[in-house]
Amino acid sequence: MPTQSTALSTPPSPPRSSSSSTPAPTPRSTWTPVAALSFGIAMVVLSEFLPAAVLPALAADVGVSEGTAGLAVAATAIAGAFTAPSIAVLLPRADRRTVLVALLAVAALSNLAVAVAPSFALLLVGRLLLGVALAGYWSFAFGAGTHAVPGKAPVVSSALAFGTSIATVVGIPVASVVGDAVGWRTTFAGTAVLTAVGAVALAAALPSVPPHPAAGLQMLRAALRNGRLMAGIACVVLVALGNFAAYPYIRIAIERVDPVATTGMLLGWGIGGLVGTVLAGVLARWLRPLAAIAPLALAGALVLTAVATSVPVLAAAVVLWGLSMSMMPVITQLWVTRVEPERAESAMSLQVTAFQVAITAGAALGGALLDGHGVRSLLLVGAGAAVAAGLGWAFLRVPRT
Repeated sequence: MPTQSTALSTPPSPPRSSSSSTPAPTPRSTWTPVAALSFGIAMVVLSEFLPAAVLPALAADVGVSEGTAGLAVAATAIAGAFTAPSIAVLLPRADRRTVLVALLAVAALSNLAVAVAPSFALLLVGRLLLGVALAGYWSFAFGAGTHAVPGKAPVVSSALAFGTSIATVVGIPVASVVGDAVGWRTTFAGTAVLTAVGAVALAAALPSVPPHPAAGLQMLRAALRNGRLMAGIACVVLVALGNFAAYPYIRIAIERVDPVATTGMLLGWGIGGLVGTVLAGVLARWLRPLAAIAPLALAGALVLTAVATSVPVLAAAVVLWGLSMSMMPVITQLWVTRVEPERAESAMSLQVTAFQVAITAGAALGGALLDGHGVRSLLLVGAGAAVAAGLGWAFLRVPRT
């Protein structure tokens, strides 16, 4: 796996003589920045999918259908789709530490705006603001992590994905309970506070992260000319479309079988996600087969969710769903940076764009299917897209590490 050059190119340190008295960094000081980055990821991911945890109450409060309320997720993704490829172009020389801290502050402001929004239209404005923060943070976090801990790209990717899993295994179920108990607006306000704490922690923990010397429009154009990279990005769109046609409406899919089981099922999804994150990091050496198998497992989980009529079957489906989908951020981060190691920042921005485009299209498609044909239809359509992604990756080669 490419090391420091896969993210932010900095001159190598001169060899240290055996007589040097400079102490080696301790594990704690080395990994603290990555932990702070992971917490930031957890906050922006929790913010992105928070509407899924409180969807019925949110929809009723602002006077829209549940399918329309799912656009609160799509709005975030729309802004993210434009932000991810453009932020490095607009800020080619900005210190990535400064940018990351500022983006977390913007995410906190977005959640606060949603918490006090008097209408669905203004709520969407707040969600658009979150999309800017989310896409920018995702685009730079991996590079900042590999800059802080050179040569550990799979571990950094797994750590960031672990933040995603924590958001789902703890954040989403807790948000569902809090939303039912004290209201969805309080849930968003509390998330705003936690996100602000994340910004402060990141400012304290992350050292200066200089940009890649070639960062900007030239790097992005070069990455776009890489045919293998763009074919993989198309597969990212398909698998993310498959998941996000269904995920914003997971609570409705669960309640179709047993409304009482909602919190437990969401917890099961998150536990599966934790396992999937670890597996993806452990199995990263077999990246090509892993990239093909994980989307096919996701498709199986969505089909099983669609046909489930009992709690045990649904539980198995939801856990598999969380496991397989949570492997994808690790897999796709490593895939794009292995295919395009010299322009990893642009490759990462394209990966983030692909996810955001797919989230936008998936949430809109899923909402239309939900309102017109019921929750089973969106689960089956999502499964079909995931199968297409798995088959696509099966035929794409990746360079060996």
